[in-house]
Amino acid sequence: MGAVARALAAFGRFWWDFVVGDDVTIAIGVVCGLGTVAVLHAAKVPAWWILPIIWAVALAWSLGRAARRG
Repeated sequence: MGAVARALAAFGRFWWDFVVGDDVTIAIGVVCGLGTVAVLHAAKVPAWWILPIIWAVALAWSLGRAARRG
């Protein structure tokens, strides 16, 4: 593996760890929330309030999964 390939792999691992971190659930919640708000905004629907609700649901889902595991 060349130096460029190692650097690209390290760059990809960094961003995966930075964005996803320990729990994929929160990352999926953020992506779904931003997508939902973007679609509703494009349709001229006030959507500022949806992201906090989706965040709270994703957090509750993540905490529920962690509680069942531990």
